[in-house]
Amino acid sequence: MPDVAIVAEDPRQEAVTALVAALDSYLTDLYPEDACHLLDVESLAAADVRFLVARKGGHPVGCAALRVDPEGYGEVKRMYVAPTVRGGRIGARLLDRLAEQARVEGLNSLRLETGIHQAEALRLYRKAGFTERGPYADYPDIPLSIFMEKAL
Repeated sequence: MPDVAIVAEDPRQEAVTALVAALDSYLTDLYPEDACHLLDVESLAAADVRFLVARKGGHPVGCAALRVDPEGYGEVKRMYVAPTVRGGRIGARLLDRLAEQARVEGLNSLRLETGIHQAEALRLYRKAGFTERGPYADYPDIPLSIFMEKAL
């Protein structure tokens, strides 16, 4: 979708917080609360997070965050594309931009945790070169989670 712009933005904007809330609702419909590892909007505005927004016609339609870990990897967080625009490669473009930013930050890999009920996300991550790995950081090893990594 050439008419979609992806830029770093403050996640605390009202239209963007509505997008994050839609993601929260989507995830809490799929998983129990203790299986959702969500960063709140204030955490997304922290110094170690780069937050990207995809806009179509000026309206936010997708988002993704890169959390820079002191161990030298970047963690993909809060990846979401509104259902009305899915299938237009916005998710792939967001992932590409996160990888570009991770390289600028000097990170050696991207890691993420996603859920077993998100087939579309799993397809996207695998197509982008992510492979499964074990839990990292302080994530619990639970059957609802899938952990993935991509070397940069």
